[in-house]
Amino acid sequence: MEDGPTWTIREAGGHDAPALALIGAATFLETFAGILDGAAITAHCAAQHSEAAYRAALASGGRAWLAEAEPGGAPVGFALVGKPDLDAAEADDIELKRIYSLSRFHGSGMGAALMHEVVAAAKGHRRLLLGVYAHNARALAFYRKQGFADIGTRRFNVGGRLYDDRVLARPLAP
Repeated sequence: MEDGPTWTIREAGGHDAPALALIGAATFLETFAGILDGAAITAHCAAQHSEAAYRAALASGGRAWLAEAEPGGAPVGFALVGKPDLDAAEADDIELKRIYSLSRFHGSGMGAALMHEVVAAAKGHRRLLLGVYAHNARALAFYRKQGFADIGTRRFNVGGRLYDDRVLARPLAP
């Protein structure tokens, strides 16, 4: 029996913006091609998954963790947290902006390991929030398994088109 893919996780810095941008765009396209409008995906990735966008997120207090394939260190996943911009946010909340991995690494434990890093870093916050596409059943199942529950909805702009998201929250230990 062949072993699954292996990876390591480390905290990312501004110098990792090219890797974060590459994974962000690749996984967004991989996840939503054939589901969302193609031109909207392209526009969204150009704006939200650029090196400059990731540098700005980290420079404004965000934190990220990068998963790298072994051997070789190729970027294959990441998580990013920062100040919430969700209407449901309350004082002392933090938002999981992204947790992405290439599909080849789904089921490898990478998502849970990235979530572990996020939760450890969120210590001192009351809740961890996130927004997720309302029809992304795989992601919703993962988040529920990680202790998240629905707290609302939002409209999410992807390249000028609006889509329905669920807003989820996970209480954090004091």
